[in-house]
Amino acid sequence: MIVTAKSMKRCTVLVVEDDTAIRRGLVDALTYAGYGVLDCDNGRTALEGALESSIDLVLLDVMLPRLDGFGVLQELRRTRPTLPVIMVTARGAEEDRLRGLGDGADDYVIKPFSAKELLARVEAVLRRSPQRASDVRVLRAGDRTMDLQRREVSRPGVESRQLTEREVEILRFLAANRGRAIDRSELLRHVWGLNPRGIQTRTVDMHIARLRDKLRDTADDPHDPVDSVIRTVRGKGYMLADTVEVDP
Repeated sequence: MIVTAKSMKRCTVLVVEDDTAIRRGLVDALTYAGYGVLDCDNGRTALEGALESSIDLVLLDVMLPRLDGFGVLQELRRTRPTLPVIMVTARGAEEDRLRGLGDGADDYVIKPFSAKELLARVEAVLRRSPQRASDVRVLRAGDRTMDLQRREVSRPGVESRQLTEREVEILRFLAANRGRAIDRSELLRHVWGLNPRGIQTRTVDMHIARLRDKLRDTADDPHDPVDSVIRTVRGKGYMLADTVEVDP
C-alpha cells in the first residue's frame, strides 16, 4: 500500500524501499525537509504510484520484491520519460551503476549515505529536471512576447492579452519539455493535478484552443497559423513549436 506523508509543502517524492527501517528514515528526512512523500515497498506498487499520482521524483531501491528497481526504471522511462529517478541501493558495483545510469537514472546513491547528502542530491536533480518548469519566465515567437510572470501576451501595436494561471502552466510545462510531444493525460496529471485514468474530458483541448486564440491576432494577421506557438502532433499530443525562444 502507498502511504501519504503529512507534509505536502513542496515537490512530492516517491520512496521505494523494502527495508522498513530505511524507508521510514528516508520518509522522515524528506518530510522534515518540507517535501511531500509517498512510500511503498515493492516495484509493482511503485509503478502504480508513479503513474497514478502527481510525483516529482522517485527514490528507487534496486533489490525489490515483485519487480526490481531496474525493471521499474525501464518502465518509467517508457511511460514518463522526464520523471527524475535517483537509484538508492547497496549494490555499488561499477556495472550496476553503469546499468542504472545507462537505463536513464538521474543519479545513483550508494548505501550507506547521510540524510544531508541525499537531500542535496534530491535538490540538485530537481533543479535540473525538465519537469521543474518554474524557472521558465518568457517565451518569444516572432513579434509576440509571452511573459509568464506577468501572465500576459504582448505584440507591438496590439493591446496586451492576459493569460490565466492554467494557460501559463500549460506554456511552462510545454517549454520545460520542449522537443517532445506531451499527451493529454500527462498535461492532466502535471498541470491540472488529476489522475487521468478513466477520465474522458475535452478540457485540455478546450484550454489549448482558447490559449491559441490569445497567442495570435486574427484581426491584424488572419493568416497567422494556429500552431505557430503550440503544435499539434497527430496521435501524440501537443508540443512547443521549434521556432519559439525560451528565456529562463
